[in-house]
Amino acid sequence: MSVLTGKALRSLAGLLLAIAALLFGLPWTLDYWQAWVFLAVYFSASLLIIFYLVRRDPGLLERRMRGGPLAEKETTQKIIMVFASLGFLGLLAVPALDHRFSWSHMSPLVILAGDILVLLGWFAIYRVFRENSFTSATIELADDQKVISTGPYAVVRHPMYAGSLAMLVGIPLALGSWWGLIPFGAIVAVLVWRIVDEESFLARRLAGYTAYKEKVRYRLIPHLW
Repeated sequence: MSVLTGKALRSLAGLLLAIAALLFGLPWTLDYWQAWVFLAVYFSASLLIIFYLVRRDPGLLERRMRGGPLAEKETTQKIIMVFASLGFLGLLAVPALDHRFSWSHMSPLVILAGDILVLLGWFAIYRVFRENSFTSATIELADDQKVISTGPYAVVRHPMYAGSLAMLVGIPLALGSWWGLIPFGAIVAVLVWRIVDEESFLARRLAGYTAYKEKVRYRLIPHLW
C-alpha cells in the first residue's frame, strides 16, 4: 500500500467515525436504520472513488485531500468554506435530532430515493474526476492548467457542484428528515456564492475561461442558472 493510499484511507476512516458519532450520538441510539444505510452508501462510494484515483490519477487524489477553510488561499473562499462546513454539519445534525425527537414521518421509498441521489451525486463527481485532472479542493490554478470543455463540462460550467447538489439534497432524505432540508437551503446559498467568486477568479487568471463562459451558458443547472 502506498503512502498516499494509506493517508487517504485513514482520512476516510476518520470521517466515517466522526459522522457516525454525530448520527448516533445526538439521538443517543444505534437504532437508526436510515443512518446505517446512508453510511454504507456514502462510504462505499467514497472508497471506490479513492481506489479509482489511486490507480488512475494519484495527483488529483492528493490535491483533493487538501481542502477546507484553512487550505484556501483567498480570504473570501476561507469565509465561504467556513459556512459550507457549518452547513454540512447541520445537514447531519438536524436529521439526527429529528430522529431523536420524531419530528418527521417519511416513507421508506423517499428515504431510498435519498440514498439513490447520494449515489448519483458520487457518480457525477466520478465523471468530473475522469474528465478533469485539475479539480482541486481549493480555488487555485496549477501551472499547466487549461480550460476543460468536454464531457460534463459541455453541459454546465460546474458539474462537480451540480453532482454535489444532488448528493446534498439526498442526505437529509436518506436520513429520514424533512427538517434536514433547511440546512440544505443554506448550503445552496453558500454554493452559489462560491461559484460566483470562483468564476471571477478563473476569468482573471485562467486563459480561455471567458470564452468558455460564453460557449457554455449555464453554471449549475441547464436552462435555469
